[in-house]
Amino acid sequence: MRIMTRYDSSASAMLSALRIHLRKDGWTMLRLSNQLGVGEATVKRWLAGKGLTIDRLEAMAQLCGLGLGDLAREAEETPGDLAHEMTLAQEKALSSNIFLSFLFMTILNGVPPTETAADFAVPARTMEAALARLERLALIDRLRSGKVRPLIDRTMVFRKLPLRSLFEQHMKHVFFELDYSAPETLYTSEVIKLSGKGVAQLGEAMERFRAEVQALADRDAEGAGADRRWVGVLSVMRELDMTPLREAGGDLAVWQ
Repeated sequence: MRIMTRYDSSASAMLSALRIHLRKDGWTMLRLSNQLGVGEATVKRWLAGKGLTIDRLEAMAQLCGLGLGDLAREAEETPGDLAHEMTLAQEKALSSNIFLSFLFMTILNGVPPTETAADFAVPARTMEAALARLERLALIDRLRSGKVRPLIDRTMVFRKLPLRSLFEQHMKHVFFELDYSAPETLYTSEVIKLSGKGVAQLGEAMERFRAEVQALADRDAEGAGADRRWVGVLSVMRELDMTPLREAGGDLAVWQ
């Protein structure tokens, strides 16, 4: 009767799928404890992956008319609990190699490694080595079906120095050397006054926009043909230095 740990491959995803089915079928903690003959605290521990055996997992799955094979198949497609932030060690590893970082970002946004390899003529050996490194870093999971899924939530924010420095070095110039007078350049710009509360709300609005962009990319991937191109989107806010304008006062020449 092997004990499953929270770190077993796909165990977290199987538990996540089971919890969804139990909720849908109306299995409360009290009802489960009565059915299984254990206390509610024990059921709660099992559903958190603590002290859970394969037999117990199967017993709970059967309450929903499922077998372990059903949960395993769902786990292949549905990730378990995803991390919302990378560790410092993970960020350092990604920032050490621009291709490794780029590959992970593409996986995070649903682009299969096979497609990335085809777009950039990446040799199979190079791609395999990169995927193996990402797997060792616990950033991706490679499934038996051949698919690759991220273990980090795509809504994560880079809060640590390594990846912010990588963006500064490799990506900032892509946006700030852009010809904003060109008709094909799509951008919006606003100059507004905000309180501290307003700044925080703007940050939240930027995160919502980011989620909309990701959802749009997912929809587009389902119905688009071969004309899909790589596109960069940057949302950024900064406080403006208005000192030159204040010093100019009513001198209209400064404003020309």
